Amino acid sequence: MDETFFIGIDIGAGSLKTTVVALDGRVCGSAGVDLVTHTPHPGWSEQDPADWWRALCDTVPRALAEAGLKAERIAAVAISAGAHTPVLEDAQGRVIRPAILWSDTRSAAEARELQQRHGEEILQLACNRPAPTWTQPQLLWLARHEPDALARTHRLYVAKDWLRSRLTGTWETDATEAVGTLLYDGRRDAWSERLCAMIDFDPRRLPPIVQPTDVVGQVTKAAASASGLAQGTPVVCGSSDTSVEAFGAGAASTGIGTVKLATAAAISIVADGPRPSPTVINYPFCVPGHWYTIGATNSCASAHRWLRDTFFRTGATSGAEAFRRMDEEAAAAEPGARGLVFHPYLQGERTPHWDPLLRAAFLGMSFAHERRHFARALYEGIAFSLRDVLDALRSQGLQMEEARIIGGGSRSATWRQIVADVLGISILMPRVTDASFGAALVAAVGVGAFPDAQTAVARTVSVVAHHEPNPAHRALYDEMHGIYRDAAHALVDVNHRLAERRNS
Repeated sequence: MDETFFIGIDIGAGSLKTTVVALDGRVCGSAGVDLVTHTPHPGWSEQDPADWWRALCDTVPRALAEAGLKAERIAAVAISAGAHTPVLEDAQGRVIRPAILWSDTRSAAEARELQQRHGEEILQLACNRPAPTWTQPQLLWLARHEPDALARTHRLYVAKDWLRSRLTGTWETDATEAVGTLLYDGRRDAWSERLCAMIDFDPRRLPPIVQPTDVVGQVTKAAASASGLAQGTPVVCGSSDTSVEAFGAGAASTGIGTVKLATAAAISIVADGPRPSPTVINYPFCVPGHWYTIGATNSCASAHRWLRDTFFRTGATSGAEAFRRMDEEAAAAEPGARGLVFHPYLQGERTPHWDPLLRAAFLGMSFAHERRHFARALYEGIAFSLRDVLDALRSQGLQMEEARIIGGGSRSATWRQIVADVLGISILMPRVTDASFGAALVAAVGVGAFPDAQTAVARTVSVVAHHEPNPAHRALYDEMHGIYRDAAHALVDVNHRLAERRNS
């Protein structure tokens, strides 16, 4: 088994990545392809599932070539993706419409309606509150605005399951994704007829439930020809990106936390069960017998990219060079950004506000501020939003003294230290931090290469950077976070009035 290899594939918000991982955790090869997110109307975020399949077929051969491996050396494959992104197929297996992403806010009115009519019942059954990020309000929006599409629906997939079905021809999902639809009874581990009835959705359109580590099929002859994988390769179910990321970062036991600096920012804590609350999110974990409770802020790397493209990228400067310059300038600015505060609500906000009408703001600007202060304030503002998330998690009785940090933002040592200072906890950076690595470990557990998840983590995950909170900065950041929080509350009415103006 020492020469056994596994493939993990992740559909991210902006790209698909394939990674080849050895049994000892070495990344032997990887390849990625950018994905296009379509925004035909304000607040909409959609992707074409066919793009995912083309990206898989492009990246698998390149990752294998970089690893110097033939496809027959791969012992198993697993796929992950952002949770609860619905793909609707008709009776002939054709995709009916583009997939609605978790970041899409078109169903805000439907989410409010479901909250007003059934909020407490949904919270108790589904372990989460209605919001535009979930499938249930999205389906209600489709019933009202695209009824023909919903009427033609024969099967509902979520993103990673649809892509996996291209390999195996099978139809199933795991409990993490099922909970993400807001149509699943998380305590009974079964689809809920009651939750489906709230939106008049036929539960027979929903897939069977399996474990994330279950082998659900093999690569078919046609899929092998298209993808570069070997026919007969075992395919493991997999799970959502946040679940496998946390697992791949080493968070495999109760009380271990993960901080994610990606398109969105999030904190998750591994728990022994759900903590239903209006302010946090609950999912079953890919480690059996565990859940993870998560809070998230909508805009992180997306806000970072917006600031780069708006203020730092000029002429022929590459995106990578502009990011490097931003990071250097943020490091050069003093903690507190000379009194400049940033709210990262470019696309509304989730935890703890759950308000799609909130918007971003730089507060406290003066002639004393330079470009470096804006870069620093963005890093700090997203860390303050994560402090709000951590406070919400702690209000549910969850505690953590250290967290593994993952996502593209974790590459910045300055940002990692700011997160440690603002949250007041130890921040550890694993050697590998992306979801495709975690998906590969799930595949390995699924075919018995490791006896359990804890053994897989112990043998494959290592830490390459460690940040402790700087006592000299804690008092300043406590004060700045108080200002950040008070200003956010004070601007709620202003943001709602501006939303009326935008929509008029």
